[in-house]
Amino acid sequence: MTTPRGFRDRADDGLLTLVGEIPELVRNLVTAEIDSAKVWLARTAKDGGWGAIWMIAALFVLFWSIPALGAFVIAGLSSWWPVWLSALVVFFVMLLVTVILALFGIMRFKRLAKRTNPAQAIAHDVKEVRGEY
Repeated sequence: MTTPRGFRDRADDGLLTLVGEIPELVRNLVTAEIDSAKVWLARTAKDGGWGAIWMIAALFVLFWSIPALGAFVIAGLSSWWPVWLSALVVFFVMLLVTVILALFGIMRFKRLAKRTNPAQAIAHDVKEVRGEY
């Protein structure tokens, strides 16, 4: 007999039937934990990679903002603003872009700390079985 959600009603199963299914349940649990570890590792590697890319992009923009500061020093005339003011505005815009890119990288790295490590999940399961919680 199955329940409305599709699960088998185990109330009528005998003790030997239930004990006989323990190895299969343990095997399924170990397989699920290994699959969970693979997924965690893939997500962690992806977020770490993207965080590194954002940080490299921030450093790239910061590196190229130095010539804007040089343009400020070498300034001459400009059509709208004086060249020194134009170079100063460009320099601060590049600094703003650098800060935004660095924040994107930091947010990606923070995702790494929020995830539950599969080893922590296994330790939690072991403590649950032992009755330590």
